[in-house]
Amino acid sequence: MKLKDRISVLTKLGQELSHPNLERTNLIKTSYRYNQWFTQESYESAIQAIAERMLKQVLLEKWVEPYPISDDQTPQTVGMVLAGNIPLVGFHDVLSTFICGHISQIKLSDKDKLVLPYLIDRLANFDERVQPYFKIVDRLANFDRVIATGSNNTARYFDVYFGKYPNIIRKNRNAVAVLKGTESKEALHALGKDIFTYFGLGCRNVSKLYVPENYEFNSLLEALHEYREIIEHNKYKNNFDYNFTLLILNSKKYFSNGCILIHEDKAIQSRIASLHFEYYKGEEHLHKLLANHREEIQCVVSDEPITDWTHIPLGGAQTPSLSDYADGVDTLRFLTESPTPIA
Repeated sequence: MKLKDRISVLTKLGQELSHPNLERTNLIKTSYRYNQWFTQESYESAIQAIAERMLKQVLLEKWVEPYPISDDQTPQTVGMVLAGNIPLVGFHDVLSTFICGHISQIKLSDKDKLVLPYLIDRLANFDERVQPYFKIVDRLANFDRVIATGSNNTARYFDVYFGKYPNIIRKNRNAVAVLKGTESKEALHALGKDIFTYFGLGCRNVSKLYVPENYEFNSLLEALHEYREIIEHNKYKNNFDYNFTLLILNSKKYFSNGCILIHEDKAIQSRIASLHFEYYKGEEHLHKLLANHREEIQCVVSDEPITDWTHIPLGGAQTPSLSDYADGVDTLRFLTESPTPIA
């Protein structure tokens, strides 16, 4: 397939995904029985973000324009180990590989085994030439490059297994939010999307706040209370209760509105249903705090731009564009550069 044909079939998929259908709904319900973190709402949120932010012709054409994607190249096989923390989290890697004309050899996460194959089938339904570009496997073998995503612990194993191949190996990261204390009620409510979407399980979910000294939390707690229905989810409620108990037993000071626990902690990553915060003393101190954790921070959301960080407005963390690459590693550049010979 030529690049224009791949863009065309992806655009058709985006148009179809913009409208829910019974087959997709039933498949998501089946997936939920295996993984109750992946609700209908969570899946549809991921699918609509993909349709609106990734699978539009004008966006795809602009995205690939700077890269040397040739219609005459010999396709390479890209081995992929997909994460399963949120629905369709590996879709961007699969999309990137296909748009470059390479073959995706995909090891699915046990937590998300049904919907991505369905999307691939839909692509093939539009154009049967799509089929050879995707192979779902139980074990990677005979590949030219690797993209593997997991925890800090699994990344060490990935380094051992895939270190001799051209690779992208991703570890744990989270988003953080910088507040000034002057945010509007609407902005603080938007921040709730960054915190609660996918129950906070994504690498782009805000897990920590940086706030000025003497920050008043009441307005934030009130705005986040609008998301209180999340506590009705059984797994989330169990985590809330467990973490609440830990805070009480350890005599830690905390803020809560019944659906989120906010407490002071220097760590970037927080437990489910919890949110860390840290005070900063002016802009210089803030920049130092952020710089110290650059390898742990996926992105920074804020009302106003933060020096040395791409500006993402409050509420925008979970709707990345095509060029918002995970860990800041340009996937298309990786897939279009000349491969390093394997020793």
